[in-house]
Amino acid sequence: MGEDALAGGASNESGGNHMTTHTTGGRLLGLQGPGQEGLLSRLNSAWHERALWVFMVVVIGHWAEHIVQGVQIWVLSMPRPQALGGLGFLAPVLVSSEAMHFGFAVLMLTGLFVLRSGFSGSSRTWWNASLALQGWHFVEHFVLLLQVVLGLNFFGSPVPTSLLQPFIPRAELHLMYNLLVFVPMVVGMWLHSRPSPDGEATCSCSLPKDGEPVDEACAVAV
Repeated sequence: MGEDALAGGASNESGGNHMTTHTTGGRLLGLQGPGQEGLLSRLNSAWHERALWVFMVVVIGHWAEHIVQGVQIWVLSMPRPQALGGLGFLAPVLVSSEAMHFGFAVLMLTGLFVLRSGFSGSSRTWWNASLALQGWHFVEHFVLLLQVVLGLNFFGSPVPTSLLQPFIPRAELHLMYNLLVFVPMVVGMWLHSRPSPDGEATCSCSLPKDGEPVDEACAVAV
């Protein structure tokens, strides 16, 4: 029992630590085998409804900013550079930052992608449509941020410009983008909350709300 035994013990301990680290990482990423649930699995099963409502609150908050900006432009006749929404009234520098707008586009795209697996059937089709449209919206904000980073505005504009902005003013264009993303998202959520035709709940979102336990997680579609 000398150095060989000690080396073997160290090797086993190292292997055990590696397995523990791998298991923990898998649990966080939702990559475990049967009988184990990770964060992504729970977000698309037992926690799906709550996650969708949290996501919807964030989306509606962003919508409120665009509506306030619209009121400032079309009702109060404020100059467009000064119409920065409610948040812009409190922190103009923050709202005028392309990095902030890009960050929210990333947040939206991530939320739509992460919560996608919990949908199935026609509800998933609508959710996928929202995801695809947000993908283009993300590209537009990436192009805006790229112009800031490069210090070079496209189309000879004095300010960063969206790809379709030469045809549609920015406020109207991005309001349209948000509407196009929002509508199929809401339709998908509504369809997803309906009980399945065969009466079998496919996710916690469609389970009865009359006090019955919600212990069974839906099978996550891939």
